[in-house]
Amino acid sequence: MSETIQPAIILVRPQLGENIGKAARAMLNFGLTDMRLVAPRDGWPNPAAGPAASGADVILDNAKVFDTVEAAIADCTTVYASTVRDRDMPKPVVTPRVCSAEMHAAIARSERPAILFGPERSGLSNDDVALADTVLTVPVNPEFGSLNLAQAVILLAYEFSQAVDKTTPIQPAHPDGAAPKSEFLGLIEHLEAALEGRGFFRSEDRRATQKRMLQNLFHSAGWSTQEIHTMRGIIRSLTRDGQGE
Repeated sequence: MSETIQPAIILVRPQLGENIGKAARAMLNFGLTDMRLVAPRDGWPNPAAGPAASGADVILDNAKVFDTVEAAIADCTTVYASTVRDRDMPKPVVTPRVCSAEMHAAIARSERPAILFGPERSGLSNDDVALADTVLTVPVNPEFGSLNLAQAVILLAYEFSQAVDKTTPIQPAHPDGAAPKSEFLGLIEHLEAALEGRGFFRSEDRRATQKRMLQNLFHSAGWSTQEIHTMRGIIRSLTRDGQGE
């Protein structure tokens, strides 16, 4: 029997076990079960999560833990970054309702979407957002845009559950399917190594910013597996002398 695909709910560097438990409770209320934790501050499992989950222990018991965001999204094809801040990045911005419709359409194509939620105090970093395809923003009161972690999760979970019978089919960007993030991140690493070998990153002060710009530039294009293989072949052809491999 094939696995039922669901959106991956990824909590990035969550701080309090209680908030992880409340997020699990929010997920299970609307049938979402794929929780992923990236570098939880207090380790995992966390004894404070269980009581806060109010019976949603199955989510906590099956939660997957990762060291990095890159590892957590490796099997996903489309990643949304939940943030209310303007990041001045060239990424599309959608509401939870639009995001939910897009995710249902992706799942119908056997693709796995994911949503990143940042730590309670600071939210997602610019490096986290750079790994996403799309920014997910809740249209809250501009004078008071304060949502806690569980509120953000339950709002998205509710919209996803409501969109199930209302999704307008969305045509895929690639007939052969979008590439999983593991392949895309491999392409980025290959490109960065090639550029490093050619002396592209000359300024240490600008290195991190330049790498984010490359991430954003290539994310905006969208990639199929075949396109990634072709691009990596091009990079290898340009570095035949051994540099950048």
